[in-house]
Amino acid sequence: MKAQCSICFHRCLLDEGQTGLCRARGNQKGVIVPLNYGKITSLALDPIEKKPLRRFFPGSLILSAGSFGCNMRCPFCQNSEISCAGTDAPACSYSPQALVNEALNLQKHGNIGIAYTYNEPLVGYEFVRDCSILVRRASMANVIVTNGIIEEDPWRRLLPFIDAANIDLKTFSEQRYFSFGGNLNTVKNSIMLAARSCHLEVTTLIVPGENDTVEEMLALSEWLASVSPDIPLHVSRFFPRFHMTDRPPTPVETVYKLAETARRFLKFVYTGNC
Repeated sequence: MKAQCSICFHRCLLDEGQTGLCRARGNQKGVIVPLNYGKITSLALDPIEKKPLRRFFPGSLILSAGSFGCNMRCPFCQNSEISCAGTDAPACSYSPQALVNEALNLQKHGNIGIAYTYNEPLVGYEFVRDCSILVRRASMANVIVTNGIIEEDPWRRLLPFIDAANIDLKTFSEQRYFSFGGNLNTVKNSIMLAARSCHLEVTTLIVPGENDTVEEMLALSEWLASVSPDIPLHVSRFFPRFHMTDRPPTPVETVYKLAETARRFLKFVYTGNC
């Protein structure tokens, strides 16, 4: 029996036993299930600034958990080992309560909660949701680092449990988003909804020859300021990764120039990996 996934705009229509584009959701007996539920590929106690979040409990630490799978195919992916992996990815199994217990045990080391990160966490929507409910009951913080490719209904249902989010706004070109397997309007909508619900910061990775013009940064930052000029923007430097090892890192002066451009509209603009 076919089944259709409703988490993101791809709306994968899957036959029995088939896995979706994200490699993390599949059809089992006519029902779409998260194949990566509780499968943790990466776990670390990170500075909150590494998410990156600069204006949410600065100086604190947060337990960061990643799984496998992603619903985009960015040629410059920084974590392709897990984002492009499937069920064969090396992983440890955690129940939501076990992961929350790990977070609670780390409070003595300064941990403030759990960050769902490293791969695209929303392709494992059910695990993030179940953990988030328990984290909130434990009076800790939920942080999500996401590409924002999620349908409005599940995003609205999750946001009441999210304390802070960092959303990638990879480009302000619909055509370029499409080439990455994404959708600009979906990401813009996710940003607008998150801005009304939780602390929000946005990251744009500057890739040479892709999104490194002043004109694009003007359009991107002006739109973001129309949502709120108080949203922090992280303008980050690209380093060769995945299918883009043939390009040099983004020139530092380009990152600084584009950050200065964004400051025409936004109050808080940070540069990363410079």
